[in-house]
Amino acid sequence: MSRSCIFCAIAAGEVGASFVLREEGVCAFLDTRPVFKGHVLVIPAEHVADFHTVPAIGMGGFWTAVQRVSRAVEAGLEAQGTFVGVNNKISQSVPHLHAHVVPRRKGDGLRGFFWPRTKYESDAEMEEWAGKIRGAMGGAVQPI
Repeated sequence: MSRSCIFCAIAAGEVGASFVLREEGVCAFLDTRPVFKGHVLVIPAEHVADFHTVPAIGMGGFWTAVQRVSRAVEAGLEAQGTFVGVNNKISQSVPHLHAHVVPRRKGDGLRGFFWPRTKYESDAEMEEWAGKIRGAMGGAVQPI
């Protein structure tokens, strides 16, 4: 764990987040500045600076979690698809590996990589969106 990394602090439960997945080695939570509501970040629980430094042993679990979250975003939010992306170093706003899982709908206006951001109206609304995805993943977030 990196003491200065916000994602490490979130994974450790030191900073609050709207989790949709929390299990051994990986967790996923709503982005606080989503492209679209329901935009999830999936991270390794232990600090990994970027995609190139993921240990091979952790790669399968990480991407399996990304796939599960993507399916849950589609099912829980009735999205037609998802955008799944990883910035590696450039445009990586937090130097801790994270995959973006963004709900998509035909005609949603997302074009290229110039994404407008939106905001949740409140913490309660943010939790409502997280709850929809958690529900599609089969239940509650496991405590640390």
